[in-house]
Amino acid sequence: MSTDHCGLRGAGLQIGRVSTANAVALAPMSGITDPPFRRLADALGAGFVVSEMIASEALAVGHWPSRRRADAGGVFPFVIQLAGREANWMAEGARVAQGLGADVIDINMGCPAKEVTGKLSGSALMRDPEHALSLIEAVVGAVTVPVSLKMRLGWDRRIMNAPEIARRAEDAGVQLITVHGRTRCDYFKGRADWAGVRAVVEAVDVPVIVNGDIITPRDACAALRASGADGVMIGRGAYGAPWRPARIAATLASGNDPGEPPLARQAEIATAHIADMFAHHGCDLGVRNARKHIGWYLESAGYEGAALKRWRKRLCTQDDPAAVLSGLTQAYSEAECWRRAA
Repeated sequence: MSTDHCGLRGAGLQIGRVSTANAVALAPMSGITDPPFRRLADALGAGFVVSEMIASEALAVGHWPSRRRADAGGVFPFVIQLAGREANWMAEGARVAQGLGADVIDINMGCPAKEVTGKLSGSALMRDPEHALSLIEAVVGAVTVPVSLKMRLGWDRRIMNAPEIARRAEDAGVQLITVHGRTRCDYFKGRADWAGVRAVVEAVDVPVIVNGDIITPRDACAALRASGADGVMIGRGAYGAPWRPARIAATLASGNDPGEPPLARQAEIATAHIADMFAHHGCDLGVRNARKHIGWYLESAGYEGAALKRWRKRLCTQDDPAAVLSGLTQAYSEAECWRRAA
């Protein structure tokens, strides 16, 4: 696989004055990209990672869970994503985020969840470009760090206004745009329309990232070719595989896919991640939050069917952190044994 065929135009990205190590980002995902996950993906070699979506008003008024989600976690660049529908709160949230050390503020105009769009935030803003622009201008005017924007192709297939919004966002000062190749009404159905992102790329001069259904290096190459984008963002493809952005970046840089890490290395990564979750969130919340990750790690290790169900039942109903970590190590040992026997 040659990067010449992927349409990638450079090693890293320039977000205003902020440079990234490569052009493969970890997407913001609610309940997933907490500081331990971001820290891990960053250490493994993602170009940059983005916080979970944080409500601007909650961050501005000092809501403790929101402040915890805004923890830098020792990564650079530190990108905080804000959501909201009121310009004053978006501006104040952005100022607080910058005060917490954010290197980039990302505006959420892509979340399709009903609880977000029902409050006229996230991708609902694409139905009202004038209002969306007022939020963008408020954030850009409130901070001195670069501002980026994440959105979809439009609200539905009748309102595919991403190029128009992107052009106006660039004029307002946005310095990076990420586009998920679906509309809000597509939700996550069907396949992401990477080619649909090309109109955004052609409408602006700032870097554009293509997002949606990018799991493998081959997917990344296809998405770059179809969209003409400057980089890719990995979301659900990193479930149970925080190494995947780095793997894709390495492939795009060299033309050679290093493949998934050996199972022993996957075990090290998974156990370190879960232990960091316990340390960050505390035992009770850490155990609960870790369960979905444990299930995904088991799938990445090759478990399926009855064996997957057995290990999930054992590890995802356990409340003792030490027992969880011990059991996860045993699960990887078992996977290694049957892999060698295959």
